Amino acid sequence: MTLLSQLDARLQDLHRHTAETPLFNPVFQLSLELSRRIESGELTLDAIAALVSELECEGLLARSHRLNRLVAPLDRAANLDRLEDLGKAEDFTAFARRWQQPVAHIVFTAHPTFLLTARQSEAVAEAASSGEIGAATACVAPHQRDAITLDSEHRAAMDALSRAQSARDAMVRTLLASARQSWPDQWRTLAPVPLRFATWVGYDMDGRTDISWATSLRYRLEEKAERLTSYAAALAEVAPDLAERLRAAATYSQAQAERLAGTDLDDHAALSETANHLTADHPFKLTSLAPVIAELEQQAASADDAVAETLLTVAAAMRADGLGMGWIHFRVNSSQLQNAIRRRIDPDGKLDLASQAALVRMRELLAEAKPLRSNFAALAIENSTAIRQFLAMAQILRHIDSDAPIRMLVAECEQPTTVLAALYFAKLFGIADKVDVSPLFETESALEHGGRFLDALLAEEAYRAYARQRGRVAIQTGFSDAGRFVGQIPAALAIERLQGRLSEAMMANGLGDVSALIFNTHGESMGRGAHPDSFADRLAWPLSPWARRRFVRAGIRLEPEVSFQGGDGYLFFGTPELALATLTRFAEMPPGETDADAPVDPFYRRTDLSLDFYRAIRRFQHEQLVSKTYPRAVTAFGLGLLNDTGSRKSRRQSDLAADREMSLRQIRAIPHNAVLQQLGYPVNVIAGFGTAAEGNYEALAELLSESERGRQLVRLVRSANALASIKTVAAFGELFNSAYWASRPYRGDEGHIADACLALAEYLTTDDRTGVFRRMASRLRVDALKLHRLLALIPDEAPLPGREHTRRTLGVLQALRLALFQHMFLRVVSVPAFSRANDIAREDVLEMVFTLRVEEALAQLRRAFPATEPHLGDFTIAEPSDYPDEAAVGYDAIHRDFIDPIGAAQALSLRITTAIANLFGAHG
Repeated sequence: MTLLSQLDARLQDLHRHTAETPLFNPVFQLSLELSRRIESGELTLDAIAALVSELECEGLLARSHRLNRLVAPLDRAANLDRLEDLGKAEDFTAFARRWQQPVAHIVFTAHPTFLLTARQSEAVAEAASSGEIGAATACVAPHQRDAITLDSEHRAAMDALSRAQSARDAMVRTLLASARQSWPDQWRTLAPVPLRFATWVGYDMDGRTDISWATSLRYRLEEKAERLTSYAAALAEVAPDLAERLRAAATYSQAQAERLAGTDLDDHAALSETANHLTADHPFKLTSLAPVIAELEQQAASADDAVAETLLTVAAAMRADGLGMGWIHFRVNSSQLQNAIRRRIDPDGKLDLASQAALVRMRELLAEAKPLRSNFAALAIENSTAIRQFLAMAQILRHIDSDAPIRMLVAECEQPTTVLAALYFAKLFGIADKVDVSPLFETESALEHGGRFLDALLAEEAYRAYARQRGRVAIQTGFSDAGRFVGQIPAALAIERLQGRLSEAMMANGLGDVSALIFNTHGESMGRGAHPDSFADRLAWPLSPWARRRFVRAGIRLEPEVSFQGGDGYLFFGTPELALATLTRFAEMPPGETDADAPVDPFYRRTDLSLDFYRAIRRFQHEQLVSKTYPRAVTAFGLGLLNDTGSRKSRRQSDLAADREMSLRQIRAIPHNAVLQQLGYPVNVIAGFGTAAEGNYEALAELLSESERGRQLVRLVRSANALASIKTVAAFGELFNSAYWASRPYRGDEGHIADACLALAEYLTTDDRTGVFRRMASRLRVDALKLHRLLALIPDEAPLPGREHTRRTLGVLQALRLALFQHMFLRVVSVPAFSRANDIAREDVLEMVFTLRVEEALAQLRRAFPATEPHLGDFTIAEPSDYPDEAAVGYDAIHRDFIDPIGAAQALSLRITTAIANLFGAHG
């Protein structure tokens, strides 16, 4: 029996003891047994590394199976057959109408979720694609990953986009072939755009300062070169002259990107020279594809069928993507826009920008706005982030791609004045006809007051005129911060109501003749808005049939948009087979369509039950957030439980003292949710669902069972609960239990660590974390008991296969990591107290390890005990010396016995982090 099998069996055995002693904690007991074996020397860190490798394989296998399950079938021929079936229609007009508008927009974003190494991502994708999921295909040993940079994130996004484009080309060819067979005289006039792609990687300025205007322009030039190259390759055989022109334009664009990358932006002369090159007319400076598309369609009209199909497929790609890998989304924070507009609306700083007076002044500004010319010098000297983004957009539209519109996403937008400010700057720089300003609704306040916000915004005459010009009203609803501060289920229901309010506001203000573009940004995990149960649930969760019906019945065309975020999201496009399967699922289940005549779901009819249920869950989640317990538990280890998964910082810097009082608002949504996974309980998904049913179990169970939306809520909770362990949450608190450390060597059989245990016991007598975790576990336990009572009354539609095996694997991973933490605690407290570097406080180093700021702690210890020091033999001095003698203290033993084991244990614990995240299906 392998060590992993032994631990699995032992954990099963330990769980039986909970029947005898309810407070017994199997996870912590297994960690103690492992810790004893480590400290006695019976279990080495090398042996643990081998065990971790086995557990990592379990996680990668689970990840591969989940990916395969979500988008199945993966077979290319099977998906093309399905698309051919979808392409059948009664007449050509209906067929063309159906496919000339995208069923969805897909945005490739770069949130920090690059958990797997590039090789591991490739292995998971390949295994999921082939269906041959096993250790030989999916399990790739981790290696020292390269640093995750903005450039590497951008490259990953471009690779995912490229595979998505190829899959869409296959869809277009299938649609053209279907049309050719059914309507041989009309098919060449078809202009399909089945899906549209976009990205904000390199253009998102919300929460970061490391993206300059030059970075964004360089990326756009590189994307232009890459896309032109792919267009040329597709046309090489059927339109060689045009292909050569496109290749020349690609080479020119790449040269411009390289010139910009090599320019010292602080050198005014160098920047001027580069700007003049970028803006000068040139035969290969292609800024619009309209003439090229017309040329392709003209050639297709008289070409043979096979050639025409290729020409029209490329024309369709050009119509969808323009002169880039897709459309682009800039993003700023509302505060950045408010700071920018204040210069013009309120230079003295006396006006409340939320006031009616500010709104009146904003209307005047908009009415007075006259387009101003701008150039690269204006861009270089502008110090306002928001205005700089508009200036950058103006240069892109003028000199890189004048066809593709640009989205301006405004985060934390809670005032109509902010949207009008964005519209003002778009008008000021002459790009309002190409920019879609999109407020983000995600904070508690925005979701609560979003309906009134939309009523006020759409009542503005200037905004209505702008919306008609653009042909759409664009908003963004976010599940990350909403799921963190409101709870995932209340957030989804609040977002749903807000979407419904948008349809009402559009009709009330005479905008029923324009589209509603709703961008739902969410991650791949259950903690940030991507339903894990099925792809159908994934598409219906952020834009429900109820919300869709509000628009369908009003006659408003929906433009649904969703995100695939970072390393997790790009897996869905990790191979050509995955990309085609993913896009086929969108085509089969269009997220903007629904049956307008479907009967009302009981969840929306029985608001006497469902509304109270929603409010009770939200209240429970709110009580968690405002308590002292929950934030302290979530931040007890800082962010030391997590790997580095992106180029954007996870939180602001803070000192050791600040860590104890860290607010959840100091860390972002992804690491917040990732910490919950690592602690063993997705609180923001599960918590409150059981308590909200108290006193009304039978009626609510009946409602949730009869309602499709209700069953969807239950499926989400069941998926999270299948992975949740309150015993694990409690086990983390026992690490800081002074009584545990004082009692551990009590019987005398661990005398070799007795002094270290005593030191830990003494140090932790004033630590609050044991009580914090116990209180949180108690609250969650009470809520969970009520949840189990409710779920027992609701049939389980899809019991998860291998559920208990997965739970035991998670238990073994958690116990092993807790044992490694105990090893680190025992090692660091045993480090000799003396130091030649007297500026290092021993207590600071201890606290760094206890909060898992291990790299910082090790850096301090290496300063105190340097591994390499000068030796007598390094000098050529004539006079002899007997000192240092054998009694002189050397630091090699300290590194071997303390510093190196702490570093090795932390490295293993971070590998365990990855394995746990893989079992959850995503990072954060």
